[in-house]
Amino acid sequence: MGGIDLKGRWALVTGATSGFGLATARAIASLGCHVAITGRREDRLRAAGGEIRDRHRVETLPLRFDVRDIAQVRSALEGAPGLLSKLDILVNNAGLALALDPLQAGNPEDWDQMIDTNVKGLLYVTRTVLPGMVERGRGHVVNVGSVAGHQTYAGGAVYSATKYAVRAITDALRYDVLGKGIRVSNVEPGLAETEFSEVRFKGDRDRAKTVYEGLKPLLAEDVADAVVWCLTRPEHVNVQSVLIMPTDQASTHAVSRTTKER
Repeated sequence: MGGIDLKGRWALVTGATSGFGLATARAIASLGCHVAITGRREDRLRAAGGEIRDRHRVETLPLRFDVRDIAQVRSALEGAPGLLSKLDILVNNAGLALALDPLQAGNPEDWDQMIDTNVKGLLYVTRTVLPGMVERGRGHVVNVGSVAGHQTYAGGAVYSATKYAVRAITDALRYDVLGKGIRVSNVEPGLAETEFSEVRFKGDRDRAKTVYEGLKPLLAEDVADAVVWCLTRPEHVNVQSVLIMPTDQASTHAVSRTTKER
C-alpha cells in the first residue's frame, strides 16, 4: 500500500541550522517537499536555505527567531505570507542539553534555557501552527524527543525532565486532535554525534568527543530517516513513537565502547 507523497507539500522544521534539524530539512526536501526552516544563527540559516533550494529545487523559507520567545514565534510565523495556511508538516526539533552537574550544583540559568527551549518552545510553535492544521483537517506533528525521555541518568535531571515532558505532550496531543485527521509522532534518539555534546559542554570540543569514543553513534541522517519514515506512512497509519539507538547502546546506562571501525 502506497505511502504519502511529500512532493509539493510544505513543512516547518525548527532548529534547522545543524544536526537533526538540518538533516531532516534536507531529507524532506529531497522528496520534493518545500521547507520553512528556523534557527537563531542567521548566517547558517540562510546558507542552509540556499543549499537546500539549489540542490533539491524546492522552495525554502528561512525564518530567524528564538522558539523561547512567544512574541518572536508568532511574529515570524504569522508574518510569513501564507505559511500557516499551507503547512502540512511540523517537525519540532529545536532543543538542547546544558551541563552534567548534579542537581545540588546545577545552574538555574541552564535549567531555564533547557525548559524554555525544549518544552515551552515546542508548545509555542505547535500552538501557532496547529489551528491551521485542525481547520484543514490534515497535518503531521513530529516531535524530536530522546531516550532521556524514558531513562534518567546522573547529571541529567532537568534535561530528562524536558524530554519526559515532550513524550507527555506528544501523547496528550493525540487525544486533542483525535478525529481531526492529524497524525502525531515522537522520534526519540539515543547517542547521536551532532553538536549536541559540544553545546552541552559549552564549546569544550575535547570533552564532547569523549562521549562518542569507542563506539559508533547514530548520525543526524539516521534520525532524519526515521522522521521521513513516519511522515511517509499511508495516511491511515500513525507511527506514535520511534526509539532509535545505535547498535552499541542498549540504554542510557549501557553502552559498549569496544567497537572497532566498521
